[in-house]
Amino acid sequence: MGATGGLLGDVFDADGVTWTPISPALARVRRTLAALVAGAGAVLFGVLAVLTTVWFWIPVAGSGLGLVWVWWLIGRQVRAWSYAERADDLLIRHGVMFRALVVVPYGRMQFVDVQAGPVDRLFGVAHVQLHTASAATDARIPGLNATEAGRLRDRLASRGEARLAGL
Repeated sequence: MGATGGLLGDVFDADGVTWTPISPALARVRRTLAALVAGAGAVLFGVLAVLTTVWFWIPVAGSGLGLVWVWWLIGRQVRAWSYAERADDLLIRHGVMFRALVVVPYGRMQFVDVQAGPVDRLFGVAHVQLHTASAATDARIPGLNATEAGRLRDRLASRGEARLAGL
């Protein structure tokens, strides 16, 4: 069994590649949003429990337990994301239970987006989206700090122009 475990061994790891992890700030963004949703649900059901019946305390407890599980899961998911720049392509891997490795040749990229919502900007993270001729091969790298997202966007765009594959 390989480093990734299971029967596939190292199929999600390329030889001689240095993987760059995404920012742990993405976990803080997602955990904040999860806490807001769980907190709103707990407050709603707590008010209903006080005003009507004690049975509404069960969803309040469920919100708390759900938040603990999601908190743990988000940490694992964020640690599973990484990317690597090679001479001719970009590798992106992610997933804990359902793993994925995406290889995007620079010559197939049409354009690169950088996106950040209000909560993302609050925590200083951005997402880089790569668009190719085929929608099925579009790739996304979430949770980069803003400086790295800008650097990666410019680097990928220049590599894509240099290796344009007849588009």
